Amino acid sequence: MDLGIKGKTAIVTGGSRGVGKAVVLALAEAGAHVVFTYQSNRAKAEALLEEVRLRGTEAEAIQLDLSDAAATETVIEQAVKRFGRVDLLVNNAAVWPTSYVKDIELNQWNETMQINLTSVFLLCQRFVNHCLTVGKPGKILNVTSQAAFHGSTTGHAHYAASKAGLVGFSISLAREHAKDGINVNSLALGIVETDMIKDALAQNEAYYVNRIPLGRVAQPKEIAEIACFLVSEKANYITGATLDATGGMLMR
Repeated sequence: MDLGIKGKTAIVTGGSRGVGKAVVLALAEAGAHVVFTYQSNRAKAEALLEEVRLRGTEAEAIQLDLSDAAATETVIEQAVKRFGRVDLLVNNAAVWPTSYVKDIELNQWNETMQINLTSVFLLCQRFVNHCLTVGKPGKILNVTSQAAFHGSTTGHAHYAASKAGLVGFSISLAREHAKDGINVNSLALGIVETDMIKDALAQNEAYYVNRIPLGRVAQPKEIAEIACFLVSEKANYITGATLDATGGMLMR
């Protein structure tokens, strides 16, 4: 199926591993140029650049600390400088610290909000203004979590709060710019086999799997295929939605 992505430029945050990496590769396979951010592992970023090139398109890797607001605000400009345009934005990067509410320190709370929510606001704001300036439509996909709706019982209240805020923000942004041709959607994930959760899965896999009606943990590639659809021309009539890709954990 032609998704209408070929030749477009996409930005993916947290793109060097896990779901982000799978999204980068899925977009590349659909013919998009991809700019992805990574935190520190240049070797992984370089390897992914080569994987993208093997798929017949081009990519750019930007080292970025999403806790640095000033640096975050330059990503759109860097992408435009490299490829001349930006059409798609996938806000995937997030942190998942563990601490129960009674023990959460303010700096950990603030860092979680900065990376998981404020950096998304900044990137979306710059992206929307770019689209309005050049007079072209665009698509934004914000990756959220089932925890935004269910909360957390395992010491991730700050993560859950940031992801719930992301859903509300995405709906508001979608309402503000629907008539400008800018679609904004959220993708709610459940449990995906990535580095972020591998330690928790290793310690108590049965606990997590038993919460999933489909009875298995998701693979990054299948999540990436859903993400690719949501930023494609096939999803032009979808905006302000949160798609449940949790294996049945949400069923909403």
